Amino acid sequence: MSDQVCKACKRIIEGKECAVCKSGDLTRSWKGTLIVYDTDSGLAKSAGQAVPGKYAMHIV
Repeated sequence: MSDQVCKACKRIIEGKECAVCKSGDLTRSWKGTLIVYDTDSGLAKSAGQAVPGKYAMHIV
């Protein structure tokens, strides 16, 4: 399993459970990708992402 998105935190993951929030509620339908390196950036803050990683912008 790859390219799934956690519905709780929008993190793009591989596997059956999100490593960050431990949710198993996943989907393969999303639009857009945000890669967060610097959690102090304005974009990361406006997206509500406090942990570096790869995130979906919109879950379909």
